[in-house]
Amino acid sequence: MLRAARARRIATATAFGGGGLTLLGAGTMALLYLQARLAYRAIGFTSWTPPEVEGVYGGGTGPPIDFAILGDSTAAGFALTDGPKTPGALLAAGISEAAGRPVRLRSTAKVGATSADLVRQAGRLDGAAPDLAVVFIGANDVIHRVRPADAVHHLQSVVRTLHAQGTAVVVATCPDLGSVRPIGQPLRTVARRASRQLAAAQTIAVVEEGGRTVSLTDLLADDFSARPEEMFGPDRFHPSARGYAHAATAVLPSACAALGLLPELETPLDRRGGEGVLPVDRAAVEAAEEPGMEVSGVRVAGRERGPRGRWAALLRRGGRARPVAEADAGADAAGEAGDTGGPGGAESTAPSRA
Repeated sequence: MLRAARARRIATATAFGGGGLTLLGAGTMALLYLQARLAYRAIGFTSWTPPEVEGVYGGGTGPPIDFAILGDSTAAGFALTDGPKTPGALLAAGISEAAGRPVRLRSTAKVGATSADLVRQAGRLDGAAPDLAVVFIGANDVIHRVRPADAVHHLQSVVRTLHAQGTAVVVATCPDLGSVRPIGQPLRTVARRASRQLAAAQTIAVVEEGGRTVSLTDLLADDFSARPEEMFGPDRFHPSARGYAHAATAVLPSACAALGLLPELETPLDRRGGEGVLPVDRAAVEAAEEPGMEVSGVRVAGRERGPRGRWAALLRRGGRARPVAEADAGADAAGEAGDTGGPGGAESTAPSRA
């Protein structure tokens, strides 16, 4: 079990340039170095030309919602050749369906990006600030052994800037690298712990800056174990089209909530289901252990902060459910060309150029 105090120290240390905090000690990494090399050799290499994803999705009345997606290979949809199947396109289609308005998608995501790259990516969003920004980040910070406090600092800085510009921000936190099959024990346990600790620290920092987070953690672990040939992409590391659809489905409700859509999702908190209003560090740790959980800032008795810091709501918006597109089209159609159903039942057609 993760400790809230540890996650809080990592998040707090961002103000001091990292403070020397690390998730993995040097001695541990030396012992695991050989196993890491074996895992690296087991992961294949895939050359990839990113498909065109930017443009306007959906229809309806009113001006387009300006939506930006930033982050790493998950945000970019690495290895997918069909643009409408990428997470950004699926989210754009789902948001359009919920809003009854078109959505203009901008993407600055880059394969291999760490949190340090987010500042540059945000700077590439020319023109007016987007209405919504969704960020997938964290896995490469763990893989490249970036100091967690440094990684969180970069993420926090970008969220602060976007929020100040009036952009709603949703961050999909670091996924559980312990679910990647080429990674064996004991490296898998270390990777899982590092991933979840970073995810908890990310949540604290994002909520403190006015954003909200969605936990990916081991969202795909059961499916990856049961059907690895379907859920993994060709390199056995990144998800397949079906895996990306699961991730988009988990994030979509929080993206809509951030825009003030789908108010019916704001249901009373179910304490028996793990939901509740908690200090943000406790909410962050609980979310890191359970996929699909959203953490966002709230007020208690008119106050944002209590004796233990920022108040946060822990909500179960997403989870392990199959993506709507898969449920509608059938499992055998999920990976075929032409299956462009997005989350929420929206049809994700090729974007029109705006």
